[in-house]
Parts: sequence; structure tokens; C-alpha cells
Amino acid sequence: MDCGISGKALEECLKTAGISGSTIDAIVITHEHSDHIKGVGIISRKYNIPIYANGPTWQAMKGQLGRIEDENICIFETGSEFYIKDIKIETFKTSHDAAESVGYTFSFMDEKVAVATDMGVITKSVLEAICGSHTALIEANYDQNMLEIGSYPYDLKCRIKGECGHLCNNDTAKLAKLLAESGTERIILGHLSEENNYPPIAFETVRECIKDTLTELLVVLKDGMVAKY
Repeated sequence: MDCGISGKALEECLKTAGISGSTIDAIVITHEHSDHIKGVGIISRKYNIPIYANGPTWQAMKGQLGRIEDENICIFETGSEFYIKDIKIETFKTSHDAAESVGYTFSFMDEKVAVATDMGVITKSVLEAICGSHTALIEANYDQNMLEIGSYPYDLKCRIKGECGHLCNNDTAKLAKLLAESGTERIILGHLSEENNYPPIAFETVRECIKDTLTELLVVLKDGMVAKY
């Protein structure tokens, strides 16, 4: 899902994980911001990989991708579901300042994984889509105090805090609690701001809210590694 790093960096990450790019069946896109699509066109061309996105997102990002083969342009409607091989993929709208940002759930047999990042508010449709997932990657973008006293311009702070911005640790904690109560066994915190968050702070804020559950809580660090505090 997404590829916001360079093609070279992705190749290095795949090599570390023991994965060949030629085994990737598809790339699904959440939205057109550069930190989510920087390497998409390069990887699609190199390995002939289809790219899945909704119509508004495709129109917004196509100029940034370079030449993509017609057969690798796969457009869906937000709210729909489709299959890539045996994996059922469901899409749901998220509240973000993009053309039409989406989140995804991926289901195979009895396992369901949800990915919900880049959203300023937790909507009913998001909850309905991701609750009950076995594993969920959710956004813990910023700590409220760090953002307030940080160096970002006032307008940018307002954008981040807005309904089409990002989730703070406190809101993420509330979402994590709902997930844990719905049966989610593993929660991964991602999309942490380098300027306005710190992994142990995000972890502790969420852990305090779900400490009475058995849910496993992890944090995705800047380099893509997953840490458990």
C-alpha cells in the first residue's frame, strides 16, 4: 500500500525483508500526497505492477507518476470492494485534505488487517470498516503539546489539527480502545510526525487507554522498523 519513498530506497527495504519486487502483485493508493506516491511510478514500470486508486486520486496523481501502461491503471469507487488474487480488499473514505483519500482492509480466510492513516477525524464509516480487524495500523501523527509549542507556522498547525488533517495521540488512543474492545489483537501506530511526536509518548498515551486489554501495541519508526516499548 502506497510507496512514498524512492524506488532505490524501496529496493533496499525489500531486500532487507527478503522480498523480490517481482513478487508484488499490486500497489493500492490511499491518496496523492508525495509522501505516499513518490516511488509508485518507478516501481510500477520496473516490475509491471498494476496501480489501484479511486478516480479523483488518479486524476490528482497521474502527472506525478510518469508513463503508466494502460493495463496497470486500475480505478475503483470509494466504498467498493475488489479482489487481488485471494485477498479481499475493502475501501472506505477518510477525512484528509486530498482529492478523495481512502483507507483499506485486507481479508484472507479468517484474517483481516486494516490500515487507516491520514485522517483528521474518526468517522462512523471508518469505525465500521476497521473494527473487528485482527491487526490494525492506525495513525498517531502528533502530540498536542509538542505541536502547540513547536516551530510550525500557525496555518500549518491549524491544518494538522483540522478535520481534514491528522490524528493526535489522544484521539488515536480512543480509536485504539474501540478497536481493542471489538477484538483487535494487534495495533500498530504509524505515520508519526518527526517534528511533533516521539514514539514513547505515542506508545504510552495509547497504552494507558488500552492497558486493561490483551492487545499487542507496536510503533512503526522512521526507518520502517517496528518497536515494542
